[in-house]
Amino acid sequence: MPSYKAPVEDVLFLLNDVFGMQRYSNLPGFADASPDVVEAVLGEAAKLCEEVLQPLNRVGDLEGCTRHDDGRVTTPKGFKDAVNAFSDGGWIGLAADPEYGGQGLPYTLAAVVNEFSSSANMALAMYPGLTMGAIAALHTHGSPEQKALYLPKMIAGEWTGTMNLTEPHCGTDLGLIKTKAVPQPDGSYKITGTKIFISAGEHDITSNIIHLVLARIDGAPEGVKGISLFVVPKVKVAADGSLGDRNGVACGSIEHKMGIHGNATCVMNYDEATGWLIGQENRGLAAMFVMMNEARLGVAIQGLAQSEVAYQNAAAYAKDRIQGRSLTGAKATDKAADPIIVHPDVRRTLLQIRAFNEAARALVLYTALKSDVAHRGGDEKERQQADDWLGLLTPVLKGVLTDVGFDNAVRAQQMFGGHGYIAEWGMEQFVRDARIAMIYEGANGIQALDLVGRKLPKDGGRAVMGFFNEVGTYLKEKGEDPALAPFCKPLGGALQHLQQATMWFMNNAMAKPDNAGAGSVDYMHLFGLVAMGYMWVRIVEAAAAKKAAGEGDAAVLDAKLVTARFFMERMLPETAAHLARISAGSDAIMALPAEAF
Repeated sequence: MPSYKAPVEDVLFLLNDVFGMQRYSNLPGFADASPDVVEAVLGEAAKLCEEVLQPLNRVGDLEGCTRHDDGRVTTPKGFKDAVNAFSDGGWIGLAADPEYGGQGLPYTLAAVVNEFSSSANMALAMYPGLTMGAIAALHTHGSPEQKALYLPKMIAGEWTGTMNLTEPHCGTDLGLIKTKAVPQPDGSYKITGTKIFISAGEHDITSNIIHLVLARIDGAPEGVKGISLFVVPKVKVAADGSLGDRNGVACGSIEHKMGIHGNATCVMNYDEATGWLIGQENRGLAAMFVMMNEARLGVAIQGLAQSEVAYQNAAAYAKDRIQGRSLTGAKATDKAADPIIVHPDVRRTLLQIRAFNEAARALVLYTALKSDVAHRGGDEKERQQADDWLGLLTPVLKGVLTDVGFDNAVRAQQMFGGHGYIAEWGMEQFVRDARIAMIYEGANGIQALDLVGRKLPKDGGRAVMGFFNEVGTYLKEKGEDPALAPFCKPLGGALQHLQQATMWFMNNAMAKPDNAGAGSVDYMHLFGLVAMGYMWVRIVEAAAAKKAAGEGDAAVLDAKLVTARFFMERMLPETAAHLARISAGSDAIMALPAEAF
């Protein structure tokens, strides 16, 4: 059976030493997040995830969810109590508005808890995770009455939330949505249509589920300009918050899927269900994108989370499993063979996963801090810069962390040999669970197109130029430091590759858009490597400073320096290959006629 230990110490090192979280104490909620409070919060989160959520991971995978003839759905044994324990601990409202019962702490801490819970039990963590996204959308675009009616119960975990976008004939192209909304004299709407792939669409965990549903009002324009967003509760809610009659929404079936079996992925049928407009008519995508962008960051964290838990188990196995002898002579002379950790290729594999995990975690936390600045900052210029980073890096995080997270789950499974293919060891579940993260909340190819086609040219390229300036300025300031120079130099070369790729698109994609499409995934991964390289240099700076001051655990700090060196020598050079593929253009990709495939 697999195990999991939340990386609390690594997170604290990043927050306190690398990013100086206390420098943000002027932001709302940060003054309450003193180092002692942060350490206590993360310690309690780790305990919940390790002791309550993780033991149910395999249970959920084996049992799955069950739809009954009357449309009810039951979740796996223990899930209801575990989600309620999560809610009762205040974790859903950790960063939510205190006006509606939240604790108002930094979103950054919620991102950390998201990683811990997703590593421990990804399928279970999705129930509260989706609720947090629905809370964000309602908080931003809901009317005062809607917020007062729904948010307190959702923040308390008494009700959960979902997002309903996809229909049988459309996923990415939401302009094709057919679900219709008919206005009623009382200001409500009758919602009719079918949605598919709805995570946590129906379950037995809470008394009500608040669905956020995209639909088209009668007479609305065609395409995405005619889509509106509605709140459609499973059970109708009276003005005083009490529950009334069951609404016209039901689970038609549960999808039989590759992984995350413990989460109810439903076909949802809306039959003149009563709903209420959120925000303005025909502006539903703008409102839903609040939830989608938060969800995309959450999915990026899922990629990291599965990579982390898979790594922990693979590393433990490699130190325990004996097989063959070291190429340089026996190391465990008292045993018939050496532990496989002695073999260079095993170490290469584990270091590749670890180097990703630590840099990806840093990038997630740095971006979460940017989100806090964007939403809580008082300085308009700082908010804009932070929002630029957030918009630019969201598709990079979602695409790169889930692509590589899945690859790393496979790499970790490989460490077990044949045992990795056997279910009882748990590694194949990590592979299956990680796979969905590359697909939902916008498939990764779409993330790459969004990055190249929308985010790069947005505001005249302001965001990407801001990224280049931040990393470039850091390299100029730190590049002469003897402790940092060996790391700054390869990062500088990788940054040049990213800048060259960006210029290549500017010169070759306008007249020939297929060039952008052909190179977009390589560009996304090139960007991700540079961003993670930037994180590694900042980690090295903090680790070297602590070591020089005689602070911290020297062995832990040395391990970070070695892992950073591995990243720079063995992973960052891939930027050159990405640049070469981007520069090759689209001719070979588009040359074959469709019938030749």
